[in-house]
Amino acid sequence: MASIITDLKTAFRRGNIYIQLIYINVGVFIVTTLTGVILQLFNRSLDGVFEWLELPASFTRFTVQPWSLFSYMFMHAGLLHILFNMLWLYWFGALFLTFFSAKHLRGVYILGGICGGLLYMAAYHVFPYFSKMIDDSFMLGASASVLAIVAATAYREPNYPIRLFLLGMIRLKYLALIVIGTDLLFITSSNAGGHIAHLGGALAGLCFAAGLSKGKDLTAWINKILDAIISLFSFKPRKPKMKVHYGNSRQKDYDYNAHKKAQSEEIDRILDKLKKSGYESLTTEEKKSLFDASKR
Repeated sequence: MASIITDLKTAFRRGNIYIQLIYINVGVFIVTTLTGVILQLFNRSLDGVFEWLELPASFTRFTVQPWSLFSYMFMHAGLLHILFNMLWLYWFGALFLTFFSAKHLRGVYILGGICGGLLYMAAYHVFPYFSKMIDDSFMLGASASVLAIVAATAYREPNYPIRLFLLGMIRLKYLALIVIGTDLLFITSSNAGGHIAHLGGALAGLCFAAGLSKGKDLTAWINKILDAIISLFSFKPRKPKMKVHYGNSRQKDYDYNAHKKAQSEEIDRILDKLKKSGYESLTTEEKKSLFDASKR
């Protein structure tokens, strides 16, 4: 078991940012699902607890659980829900990194989720159709975040060819339009909140790509916050401080320099004697000193 956990940690660290996001989503899904199953065996339920991680349509409820604007984008309602979201994240995450950076993908994922969640809450309060549903409506899922990645990539490379099963080759811009159009058509369906959030995520992705083409990065503030949080929780051992003994060091340097100076003066004296009186006039010790100096 320990080796499996180690392998997963290694794969997470080495994986691209979209792989890491998939790991986080799947990890949260497994933990919440297993917890629910275990409690159900004891005739207990966590439905009310999980609502604190889901995004409420009610602004009143949101004021007491503001973290849900972030947590909801990592929660999923079932196996098919997370499967399709993670497949889209895997396909378009890899394509996104062809044109943008890993930090941009991380930021767009969060930005899309935030914008999708805010539009979802706003729509439920603006349109009378949703007024009776506000108090009992909650949203979860990574769809808005994934749609932001799709929309940003489609804006950057609208004519990029995508091969779809049964449909064949289609340009990316048309795929994005089909997805967004479908959300508009089903905005009053049983999953109205999800479709509204998709539109908010797609809008966030388009604004990001358009802004970046003009030199403005809408994800910069998100990445600054995330980097600060990561650095806060990354515990790295401190390197031991080097002990410097200034007194001994200075004394050693002084002795070394004095010795070198004495050697230099001695060689100069021997060379002067050699020049004046010849090699035979040198003593054995002087000849040895001259020979040693020639080897240095």
